[in-house]
Formats: sequence, C-alpha cells, structure tokens
Amino acid sequence: MFRMLAKASVTLGSRAASWVRNMGSHQLLVPPPEALSKPLSIPKRLLLGPGPSNLAPRVLAAGSLRMIGHMQKEMFQIAERIGARVHQMIKKPGEHYTLQEVEEGLAQHKPVLLFLTHGESSTGVLQPLDGFGELCHRYQCLLLVDSVASLGGVPIYMDQQGIDILYSGSQKVLNAPPGISLISFNDKAKSKVYSRKTKPVSFYTDITYLSKLWGCEGKTRVIHHTLPVISLYCLRESLALISEQGLENSWRRHREATAHLHKCLRELGLKFFVKDPEIRLPTITTVTVPAGYNWRDIVSYVLDHFNIEISGGLGPSEDKVLRIGLLGYNATTENADRVAEALREALQHCPKNKL
Repeated sequence: MFRMLAKASVTLGSRAASWVRNMGSHQLLVPPPEALSKPLSIPKRLLLGPGPSNLAPRVLAAGSLRMIGHMQKEMFQIAERIGARVHQMIKKPGEHYTLQEVEEGLAQHKPVLLFLTHGESSTGVLQPLDGFGELCHRYQCLLLVDSVASLGGVPIYMDQQGIDILYSGSQKVLNAPPGISLISFNDKAKSKVYSRKTKPVSFYTDITYLSKLWGCEGKTRVIHHTLPVISLYCLRESLALISEQGLENSWRRHREATAHLHKCLRELGLKFFVKDPEIRLPTITTVTVPAGYNWRDIVSYVLDHFNIEISGGLGPSEDKVLRIGLLGYNATTENADRVAEALREALQHCPKNKL
C-alpha cells in the first residue's frame, strides 16, 4: 500500500524543513523519500521458488518497448455491481461542482462517501477541492478523490484539503506502465474500512489483505497476489524523476506547456470545450470538434501522417471533442508545437461537410 502523502511529523528535521514551500493557503510538508535520490539497483538472481520466475531475454526486451495507446489496433494482437446505493450528481459536461451543490446533495441523501474526480479526463475539467473535505466531515461523510489524470501535474494536498481516500494511476502523469493503482487512506478512512460488518464482495479488492501484503500492519506480510515487479521498477523510477525535478517544478512545467498549447490552438481557431479557463485541466486539453469535421478523420490523419496519438471524446464528451494530453515526460512546449502543426495540416486536408 502506498502512503502517497503521509502526515508530516511534528519535527520535520533539517532536510524536510528546507523542503517546505508556500503554495497559497497550502504547503508541501512531506519531502520525497530519501531512497528516490539513489540509483535503482536490482541484484541478478536465479528465481527457483514458486514464482515469480526469471524473464526470458525476449520478454525483458518486450518490456523496454515504447508505449502505445491501449485502444490502438496494435494492442489487439492480445486479447451498482457491489451493492452500493449510488446517488449521482449530474452536471453539464465541461462544468464543475460547487460547494453549495454538493452540500445540497449531502443534506438530501446523507451518504457515507462522496466521490469526486479531481482531473476529469473525458471533459478536461479540473474540479476544485478546497472546502470539500471540511464540508463532507460536517455531514459525517468521507471524501474519496480520483487523481488519476492530475497527480504529479496539478497541485493537490491530501491532508490539508481533508481528503480521506486518494487514488491515482501509473500511466498518466507518472509515465509508468499501466496497471498499477496508488492509493492512500487517512486514519478516519482506515477506521471505516476495519470496522465494516460484512466482507468485501471481492477478495481482490479487500483492502485489509492488501495492507497486510504491503506490511502496513507490522512485519508479518500476507501474500494476496503476485506483485507486478517490473512495473514497480518503472514506477519507482518515475517517482524518482519527479523527486529530482521537484513537485512544484512539475506542476509549473505542466502549466506552462499547456498554456503554450492553448495559445497554439487559439491561433488555429479551435474552441475550448471547458469555457471557464480557471477549471481547465493542465494535463489534458479538450477542444470542440470544428463544425463540419468528423473527429475520427482528424485523429486518424494526425496518427497516420505525424505518428502522434490524440483521441476523441469519451462518455459525456463522445463525438464532441478532441483530447490532447501533455502528461509528465510529454509536457513540453516542443510537443505542444508538434501537435499544433499536425492539427493545422489535418484541418487543411481532412474532408469537411459544408452543409
């Protein structure tokens, strides 16, 4: 279990204290682990236990191949379910939830858990989080936040913003292989998990077993599943890169690269799907598909002629937008220029319905 943003100790120490930064009303209180400043060193071993086993050279080589999108054709050379009562808060795509709207829902439904997505990748919305933790706790409700499209690229302060459970994914800003979820629980959420009266519907999602696997309950560990060892190597290195760069520098780089991209897109005459600039997600930009064009034609042209992958909409934004991600390693002004030039040419050559 990864405790991504642990509570700072009362005495931070000289190294940690020097790492504290003022960020408006919030501060970075937790320094990166010392281990991330050291090179990754893996011993050469012959694995003759019950598993995992050594990887054949060809398999190791496959693990070093470039990443491609999981929905591309090359990937296909391989191949209210849990009983919760869910009350949805529906907003027009491209908008965010306000404290007043959420409070009305909390007062009406009295939920035990509120789920918010910090970076909404289907619409490109950055959901503000300040005040929501305090609001939830006033109504005896836990706050769960999805930071898959934001962690590492956008400021987030788990403890100071009153977030009880925070999870993310390895494949976006962190630039690690897909398949790993990072998750953090505060003491209040942990107490809720351990005091439940019924067993989880799935052994695989039983947090109590996962915590034992990661040694969160003492030295004795319980085998819950075989860990994705190679993927964890990659995740470790991706976290080390962010640590070396500095979290605030990562936030700033995403902000500056996306601002440059927005400038280029405006010069092309493209319109942003999220109207309010203050809630545009700095890691994923959504632009409205220009009138008369089919988004599939544009996406295909950019891929076929420039080897650049962008995507269309998803869910509430399906058929409405083009989505452009500047995530982690890819968040540079050079990449913004490349995708803008590809879009410029695509708009010149893709068929346009004049009706």
